Formats: sequence, structure tokens, C-alpha cells
Amino acid sequence: MTNRATWYGVGILMMSMATSNAFAVEPLSTEELKEHCVVYEEEPEGADGIFCVRYIQGFIDGAVATDERVTYNVAAEYEGGETFKQRAVRTRLGTRIARYGSSYYAEFCLGEPVPLADVVRVVVTDLLEIDSFAGRELAREVVYQTLRSEYPCETGDE
Repeated sequence: MTNRATWYGVGILMMSMATSNAFAVEPLSTEELKEHCVVYEEEPEGADGIFCVRYIQGFIDGAVATDERVTYNVAAEYEGGETFKQRAVRTRLGTRIARYGSSYYAEFCLGEPVPLADVVRVVVTDLLEIDSFAGRELAREVVYQTLRSEYPCETGDE
């Protein structure tokens, strides 16, 4: 009986160790993204080139989806019995999204549809110029910083 309980315990422990790693999402490092993107210009259709493009496209899509959803959620909060100030905020949110695009609150604006290849070239160029990853260890930080600096949103009030 003790043997059986021990084996059950070992089995449960092994299963929990296996499943705990299955749910962990390890962020992509800047160094890893750079390794994929270094060949982008020469082989954009190769496995590494496609990985590079899809990572950048996924980052942009995620930012757009998040900004749109947050904007709709904030607007929905203000709809019931809103004050003049709340209505002004809600309508301004809609105006900014319409004027600058869905990624306005992510602090980059691609404006008129910019070809993905152009955006990827800009990000890859910045990525390849990085000598030190200090403070920019995660790929998402580099992509975000590049998009913010190269595609800034207009500032100023409507």
C-alpha cells in the first residue's frame, strides 16, 4: 500500500512539472529576434525571414486589437448616465481612433495603410544596429520602441 501511494505521488509530481511548463510563455529575446531577422533582406521567404515578419506583424496586430478593445471598454463604461465631461472623453476617444488609427494609445500610428514590408525593414534596420541589449533584452521592447520613434502619432488637440 505504501509503495502504491509513493508511486501515485511521484506520478502526480511528474505530471504537475510537465504541465507547469506547458502554460509558461517565454518572451522572445532581442538576440533571438535579431538572429532570425539578420537574413530578412537576403531571404525574406526563408524560415527565418518569415519568422521575423510574423513576429513584427503579430506585435502590431496585438497592439491594434488591444487598443481597440480598451477603447470600446472605456466608451462602454461612460455610456450609462454619463456627465458632460464623460461624454467629452468618450467622443474624443472615438475621434482619435478614427483620425490616427487603432494603435493611437499604443503611441505609434501607421496612419494610411503602410505596407508591412516597409515596417519590417524599418524594425529590422533598427534591430541590426543594436550593439548592446542592455535595457532592451526583450524583442517586444525593441519593436515597440522602434514603432514609437519611427511612426509617432501627431500631437496636439483636435
